[in-house]
Amino acid sequence: MYRNFFKRLIDFLAACIVLLIVFPFLIILIAVLFFANNGKPFFFQERVGYKNRIFKVVKFKTMNDRRGTDGKLLPDNIRLTKAGKFVRSTSMDELPQLLNVLIGQMSLVGPRPLLVKYLPLYNERQKRRHTVKPGITGWSQVNGRNTVTWQQRFEHDIFYVENLSLTLDIKILLQTIKKVVVREGIAADGAATMPPFTGNN
Repeated sequence: MYRNFFKRLIDFLAACIVLLIVFPFLIILIAVLFFANNGKPFFFQERVGYKNRIFKVVKFKTMNDRRGTDGKLLPDNIRLTKAGKFVRSTSMDELPQLLNVLIGQMSLVGPRPLLVKYLPLYNERQKRRHTVKPGITGWSQVNGRNTVTWQQRFEHDIFYVENLSLTLDIKILLQTIKKVVVREGIAADGAATMPPFTGNN
């Protein structure tokens, strides 16, 4: 009953309440990032959701679009702006995803939605992460976030799928708040973001 009905109801109500509470702050943050990122405060990217459905996730933009002489984007750690570094370290870049939660593409808690290009790389066990809606936070995020390996992340995702419950969701949300406060596990060692997934070989 929780998985099929109450989880969605709680997601919708919680997203509405949080958005109403932080709305004035969001306006200020949008203005700051507008100037920091040359008029682009938001970042949109296609991700894979429930039952392999493709959707566009929305986040606050934390990196600029600087390119090298070859026309390619510079490494993430170079493009990460000062404002973006603060926003990311406090996890505020995730707040716009509450809109994805409102329209039913995401949940507050679930496996993080990953890039479309990773779809052909998953083995059968890893594909199970798409049998629930992706989340803003999840079991992997409170057990290492970007500091764990891809295999560890997928195992955390499968654990969540197999043990999904109201109790587990509450536990994850409480641990998420704690990790945001202490700014723990934001990036992998020596990188601004998680290294790309290249498959299981």
